[in-house]
Amino acid sequence: MIVTLCKRPSAEGPRLSNSPISLWENIVLSTQSPICVFDTEFRLIAFNQAHNDEFFRVNGYYTKIGDVFPDLFVPEQAPVMRALMARALAGESFTIVEDFGNPALGTPYWEITYTPLRDETGKVIAAFHFAQDIGARLRAEAERQTLEHRVAEQTKELLENRARLRTIFETSFGFQALLTKQGILIDANATSLAAIALPLEAVVGKPFWETPWFSMTPGISDVVQAAIHRAMTGEIVRREVHVNLPVGGWRWFDFAMRPIHNPDGSLMALVAEAVETTERRAAEEALRQSQKLEAMGQLTGGVAHDFNNLLVPIMGSLDLLRRTGFGGEREQRLIDGGLKAADRARTLVQRLLAFGRRQPLRPSAIDMAQLVKGMADIIARTSGPNIAVTVDIGNALPLARADANQLEIAILNLCVNARDAMADGGTLTISVEAETVGPGHISKLPSGRYVRLGIDDTGIGMTPETLARAIEPFYSTKGVGKGTGLGLSMVHGLAAQLGGALSIDSAPDAGTRVKLWLPESTEAATPAAPDATVQPAITATGVALLVDDEDTVRMTAADMLAELGYRVVEASSAEAALSLIEAGNAIDLLITDHLMPGMSGTELARIVRRRNPALPILLISGFAEVAEIAPDLPRLVKPFHQVELARSVVAVTAAPNLGLGI
Repeated sequence: MIVTLCKRPSAEGPRLSNSPISLWENIVLSTQSPICVFDTEFRLIAFNQAHNDEFFRVNGYYTKIGDVFPDLFVPEQAPVMRALMARALAGESFTIVEDFGNPALGTPYWEITYTPLRDETGKVIAAFHFAQDIGARLRAEAERQTLEHRVAEQTKELLENRARLRTIFETSFGFQALLTKQGILIDANATSLAAIALPLEAVVGKPFWETPWFSMTPGISDVVQAAIHRAMTGEIVRREVHVNLPVGGWRWFDFAMRPIHNPDGSLMALVAEAVETTERRAAEEALRQSQKLEAMGQLTGGVAHDFNNLLVPIMGSLDLLRRTGFGGEREQRLIDGGLKAADRARTLVQRLLAFGRRQPLRPSAIDMAQLVKGMADIIARTSGPNIAVTVDIGNALPLARADANQLEIAILNLCVNARDAMADGGTLTISVEAETVGPGHISKLPSGRYVRLGIDDTGIGMTPETLARAIEPFYSTKGVGKGTGLGLSMVHGLAAQLGGALSIDSAPDAGTRVKLWLPESTEAATPAAPDATVQPAITATGVALLVDDEDTVRMTAADMLAELGYRVVEASSAEAALSLIEAGNAIDLLITDHLMPGMSGTELARIVRRRNPALPILLISGFAEVAEIAPDLPRLVKPFHQVELARSVVAVTAAPNLGLGI
């Protein structure tokens, strides 16, 4: 474009030449942005009013035609301007963004375009300087970027919060699901999906009550639907449910359905939550059963103690009548019948005490293999010809810590139960194995080595309801008069008292498997006991101090001691016995009951032993206050025959210094 420019100033301001108005001149005159033209000597040869007005606003004075344009700027800006203008006069067209403003007036940003102007030969004769204030645009851009940055930060924070919530949702051990306000499933966490072994895609979009969480449980769909309808009204619904899940089967849950509202209060969605309570319920039930058994144990223990005291005079009197040959054959037959009944009553009391863990046990090292082999014949005869009895004994078995007599009774009880469950015949298997128990074992015993006795039958088995009550005392399915209901409860109590455990596994028509764990013993095997029916000879006699608060028991025991050759001095309390000793009465044997009002028999024995360490002492008791009785203190369990009393007297007089640990 060729332009003719005027180089002289005008009083009316800068003007273009009076040549015909060109396109360029129209642009200069009409634009509101600063425009100027400088020649090859950097002198202004044209500019519009916007240029001069802006220059005055920033610098405080006007420009005029002929001014050397770079020299009009402050010293530090002039070289920069001269270099830019030189580039344009060299023929380069370019655009820059610069700040040449006055800080006191604000700092506008200028987008400056330099364009060379040529004559008809193409020679550069001037350059065009076009400035646009882009400060507002840059500020808007900066604000936009700031806003975008803020939005990006908020979005990032939102996504992080969402990720955290999702992580919590997915890693929660509780069951969680998100529903539409109509009850359609939107989302479910990993714990919930694991219980049905399905991916989320398989259940999304289904009505919640029709999903696999509930489809296997009759009636539960109606319960869930009702909870959804109540939650839709704003109510929070909570209840305990029992559902059959595809994975894990029947389980208990604390189930909740609650609404989620929008800020305006309208219903947005529903949340279903469930926390499994199966283990907690099992623990609560176990505690309830434990408390129930403990209460019943205390009751039966107290009853058994009193019953034992009643049996002492009965058995003692009948025993005495039999030994003296009282009456004729008929009377002796009645006496024998009475003694058998008393012995059965004593066995019943022992079972009650075993259930209540209050029987006085004499645990020792027992060879379980020999004990079971020795019982095999009697078990086979008791079981009958239509039941095959198999004995399976492991190799190199350790000794077990148990009471041999009580263990034999327990095994017989278990075998009789197995026989009764196989009325049409079957197989009874008795096994003995060594087992190492670790954490999580079914027996719930402390880790260690145990000897395991197994009694398995192929009988009718038990229903879940019967199995749940199997160890309850007096619970029996054998019918009236066919069982006491104390067999399994006695075995359970015996196992617990010996530091072992009992487990029962059974199902209808699948037989029953009973396992009894007893702790391994590090002691030497206990030698076989002598024949309990033969009364030993009493080689030492003298004065026996007999202490018991029950008159009938004391009277019977005194008669038994008198028959053994002792002169008996009686005392009705431990305090009365001490008074007799302190009064100077010579005593050769002390026999005392344990549980008495005031001072116990064990306390009495300790006091007497400190005064006379050589005095033989025998404790008799119908109750197993094991925590109060020294484990090595010689004791005789009520009720007892004279033979048993004689054997105990011989034992303590032969080794009077044993017991009490004093």
